[in-house]
Formats: sequence, C-alpha cells, structure tokens
Amino acid sequence: MLLLIALAGYLAICAALFAFQRSYIYFPPSTPALAAPRTTTLALPGAEVRVSERPRQGPQAVLYFGGNAEDVTASLPQLDEAFPGHALYLMHYRGYLGSSGKPTEQALVADALALFDRAAAEHREIVVIGRSLGSGVAIQLAARRSVARLVLVTPFDSLAALGARQFPYLPVRWLLRDKYESGQYAPAVRAPTLLIAAGNDEIIPAQSTALLLSRFARGVASMRVIDGAGHNSISAYPAYLAYLRDQPASTL
Repeated sequence: MLLLIALAGYLAICAALFAFQRSYIYFPPSTPALAAPRTTTLALPGAEVRVSERPRQGPQAVLYFGGNAEDVTASLPQLDEAFPGHALYLMHYRGYLGSSGKPTEQALVADALALFDRAAAEHREIVVIGRSLGSGVAIQLAARRSVARLVLVTPFDSLAALGARQFPYLPVRWLLRDKYESGQYAPAVRAPTLLIAAGNDEIIPAQSTALLLSRFARGVASMRVIDGAGHNSISAYPAYLAYLRDQPASTL
C-alpha cells in the first residue's frame, strides 16, 4: 500500500511538471523597463509580436533575443552604443509586454525567422544576438538563415539537460516539450560565432557552455569568459560591450 501511495505521488508530480512546465521556462516581465523609440508589430499565426526598434538606413542590422524574464527594450541603449551604425530589432516573445499569444519553442523560433526575413528585405548584413533563453532561439535561426555573425550570451547546450540536472529523480527529458537542444543545431551554423560566458554563472553550468562550444564546426566558434560576472550581471561589465563589438577586452 505504501508503495502504491508513493508511486501515485510520484506520478502526480510528473503530471504537474508536464502540465505547468512552461511556467518554469518563461517568465514575462510585469512592467516595461524602458520606452522604445519605435515599436512595430509582426502579425503572425496565433499572435501579434511586438518589436522594439532603433531604425537606421543601410546594410547592417542587429536582431536581439533576450532572456526568459527580460524586457528587451532595456538593452537598447547598450546595443545602440555597441552598434551605432546598425538598425536594431529586439523581439518581445509571445506573452511578453505587448505581444499576444503563448510562448513555446516552436513559436518563438518561427517568430524569429519571420523577423529575420522582414529585416533581410532592408539589410543584407544581420548580426544575431541571443542571451540565455534567447541563445536557444538565436542558434536555431542562425542554423537556418545566412547571418553575418552570431553572439550567444550565457548560452547552454541543452535546456532538457539542465532540467534533468535540476530534477534528477524525474524523467525530465521525456516530459519536456520545449527542449532547446542548441547543441544539435550548432554544427549547421556557418557564421562566425562568439559565446560570452559569465565566470560566476549561477544558472548555466560552465560544462554546458563548453559542451555547446565543442559542437560547432572547427574554426566557427570561440568563447570569452568574463571573470566575476554572474548570469544576470554580465552585461554590466565593460568587457561585455567590447565583445559585442567584436573587440578584445584589453582595448578598453
């Protein structure tokens, strides 16, 4: 009887994890951090997706995909400093600050591809940046489109593997619907790629980032580690801006 009760309890926990898993992955911010100079809307199947923009004429643009609790508009000033000659497009995920719909891996990647295709109609050189959760979106975009450069900030090899590490006694790999298996897409990326890791990342283990780096074809990707930086504080370090600009930190 005790065994049956324990089994029923275990199955109930698995069922709850399966039902509510996306609430553990996606954390839409409750209030905007900054007003964008311009916002546009992508009308997509099942949602209208808001995009914060800093318009610029010319061939160069940056697409930015943020972390799971990030108001991407807050990154506009720093991206403006790093890329003064580029048009900037920062996507608000479905369900995030003005975007309708519900976030899923499939939907976010499809939205990113749609944003890229819209930007590519005006700009021929597009840098793609993905931070944390956004690294899982950005790498899938870069695997499917010809991008000028890919930057992955505090990236991971597999969200499913991270979940299994956090819940070792649960069959996370079977239950998880949004797996973000970035390592599976890395071999298809041909653009010069930079991984920016936090030396004191308390969320993404260093082994996960190193494993992702090893998945790229030889010569495609490199990694920089910002000593002392945490997962959420990495953008406050001067070296972060230098690496976004594709400069050595020693030039600061």
